[in-house]
Amino acid sequence: MDCGSQLTQNIARRIREAGVFAEIVPFHASPEKVFTEDLEGIVISGGQFSVYDSLAPSVSKEILDAKVPILGICYGQQTIAHQLGGKVKPTQNREYGETQIRLVGESPLFKSVPSSELKVWMSHGDIVTRLPPDFEVLAVSQQGHIAAMQGGMMYAVQFHPEVDHTEQGRVILNNFLNICDAARI
Repeated sequence: MDCGSQLTQNIARRIREAGVFAEIVPFHASPEKVFTEDLEGIVISGGQFSVYDSLAPSVSKEILDAKVPILGICYGQQTIAHQLGGKVKPTQNREYGETQIRLVGESPLFKSVPSSELKVWMSHGDIVTRLPPDFEVLAVSQQGHIAAMQGGMMYAVQFHPEVDHTEQGRVILNNFLNICDAARI
């Protein structure tokens, strides 16, 4: 689901490179458009918005309640947190470019990642400061911000696994595809 990120095509390309069909739809796509017979998972992209902007993209509650795994990336993490009762706010210390994160929770999203410390690529001015109910922190940035979270079948990362600058980014995306039990082409 495209929320206006300039990296949305990268996300789809990485998924396709892993041998999985990916279709880009706008964030405002109807549930009927999204809930196709072969839907295995949903990725909510980043974007240049704050969740508090008047024109900020938001995904329908029906889609967030989907019975398939969901991965939010950057703004995708923020909108998931905001829409499900968490708290998002502007940060004094923007994270842009290469940033170090530390894994602090267990999750299939980070299976086979060889180290608990990773260099990742971030580009954001807002951060999640309070998790939605029933979510847990999976990683924190060197600034102490929530860098990854999980609640049930919903996963979210503040960084961009779709870019080559993120160590183990393809492993993380592949792990999400495995969580989805995605059919390989």
